[in-house]
Order: sequence, then structure tokens, then C-alpha cells
Amino acid sequence: MIIRSKAPLRLGLAGGGSDVSPYSDIYGGLILNATINMYAYCTIEETTNSQIEIVATDLDQNVTYAASKELPINGMLDLHKGVYNRIVKDFEISKPLSFRIITYSDAPAGSGLGSSSTMVVCILKAFVEWLNLPMGDYEIAHLAYEIERIDLGLSGGKQDQYAAAFGGFNFMEFLKDNHVIVNPLRIKRWIIDELESSMVLYYTGASRSSAQIIDEQKKNTTNNNELAIQAMHKIKQSAIDTKTALLKGDINAFASILGEAWENKKKMAKCISNDMIQEAFDVAMGAGAIAGKISGAGGGGFIMFVVEPTKKRMVENALRKLGGNVMGFQFSEGGTHGWKIY
Repeated sequence: MIIRSKAPLRLGLAGGGSDVSPYSDIYGGLILNATINMYAYCTIEETTNSQIEIVATDLDQNVTYAASKELPINGMLDLHKGVYNRIVKDFEISKPLSFRIITYSDAPAGSGLGSSSTMVVCILKAFVEWLNLPMGDYEIAHLAYEIERIDLGLSGGKQDQYAAAFGGFNFMEFLKDNHVIVNPLRIKRWIIDELESSMVLYYTGASRSSAQIIDEQKKNTTNNNELAIQAMHKIKQSAIDTKTALLKGDINAFASILGEAWENKKKMAKCISNDMIQEAFDVAMGAGAIAGKISGAGGGGFIMFVVEPTKKRMVENALRKLGGNVMGFQFSEGGTHGWKIY
């Protein structure tokens, strides 16, 4: 039997960073994000050779182990092994499983689209489908969060796992004790069409580790850095304002909020912006973009620009000359899902 799964990547439209502890534990976090038609993919093939083979084709990495109830966390494909270890532990799998797992993603790690967390959700969904585990969207997202942040000790927030699990446009609330509420937004089709027509997604060509940026944000909260905390309060408020703008279809207001949120985001950590990112902003604005913001923690990855639709091609052509990639995309509705092939 073969099991497959996929999970959508997301754009962080507003509130990014307010889902990161300790800020979310103290003040509560608010996020508005939306999934797009770029995905993480997973295939599990049952085998009888008493081995576990893990292959990440996009990373050109693979490892093989004798079938075991726990795989070593050693820096090689730890996301995959972390999922397996928790599945075996939490669901008391009595004997080691024998299988081959193959994964790949439409976006590289460090892209700002939540690719690592989306991959964890995708792998989890494949195991849920294979082993008929009693897990819904909330349970999958929460376990994915625990695997990354607790088991593997990776810095980051909570929004990516829930975006991948639920899909679509979501207004998310992050409260203390890891309590999360996902509120799906019913945005009219014409508003989504207008938003797609008004956005340019540009990949700088440079992936980055978000850990350093997120660790600085954590430090600012812990040390009561008033400038950074006030900036985060404003970023959180931008999620509320963005929700109102999108539900009304007010793209000009959306652009204004996005631009202000970017200015506040840069106050959260020194390396959120850099010369390469600033050059992309200068070029895009010079060609007619209205506003822009990094998707994700910052430092590189994807930048979202809002443009007047008739100027979209001019902005895209100007950005291509910088050497990065302009990515066409559409917003997607569904979250992670899996299926079996007999």
C-alpha cells in the first residue's frame, strides 16, 4: 500500500511574530494568514525489509536505519524522524514499522512560507492516514508544533502548523497555555480575485534561518524592550485591521496596513531587513508598487508587494532584473489531506 499527503504553504498577511512565546503567552497573539497553491508532499510506501528509509528529494538527502521504535536526532532529516518518534511514542506502536518515506516541497526551507512546519504537518497527515490515527486538524497542528518547538528545540511560532492543517484564509488567536482558536474567514470570491491581481510574490533567492531573528524577538519580550513590545502590539493590531479591510474588499486599506506593519516589524530585530531586501523594495516601489512586507520572520525569503493591477507586469519585470524569482500564485482553500493507493 502507498499513502500520500500534501499540505499548503502560507503567506503571513498580518500579525506575524505575535504567535511566538513568550509574547503570545503574556499578551496574546493574533495572526491573519492565507494558504496558497504551493505545497509540501509526502509519500509512505510500506516495505517488508525491516528498514526505515527517509528520502527528501528536494534536499538531495536520504538516510536508512534498521527498523526501530526510535530514530536518532542528529541533524539529518530530523523533522521526519521527529514525527516518527512521536507517532510511535504517543500511539504506543508495539513494533517497529518498516517503510520508505519520500518528501519534497515547492518552496525551500527558510523561504518565509512556513515550509518546515508545513512539511511536519504533511508527514503527520500521511501517518494519520496510514495508521488510521484519531487526529483532527487541531490535534495535527498542535502535535506538529510540539515536535518542532519542544522535541527538536527549533525556534519559531505557532501559526504555520495551523495554516497548513486548516488551509484558506484564517484569523488565528494564540493565547496562554498553547490555547489556539482558528477562525476561518469567508471572503467573497471577487475580493480574493482582486487581491491576487494586486499582489506580486518575489523570492529573493536567499533562504535564511529564522531562529536568530525569533530568538532576538523573544529576548526583547523577556527583557521588556519597550520599543520592540510596542511595535509588536501594533503588528498584532494590524491583524484585526487587515481582517476588516479584506472582508470589505478594501485593497487600498490592506496595502496601507501592510506597509505600516513592515515598518513596525523592522523594529523587532536588527537583521529582519538588509541591503538586498531594501534594494528589492526600492526597485518595486520605483516601478509602481504601493507597499510590501516580508512573509515570515525576515532576513530573506519571499517578499509580498501590493500593486495597482495595471502596474503588476511593470513591477514584476523590474524585480526580475535583480536576479530573484517572481512567483505566480493563487490562494488555496483546503488544508492538509491524505489518501491511500492499494
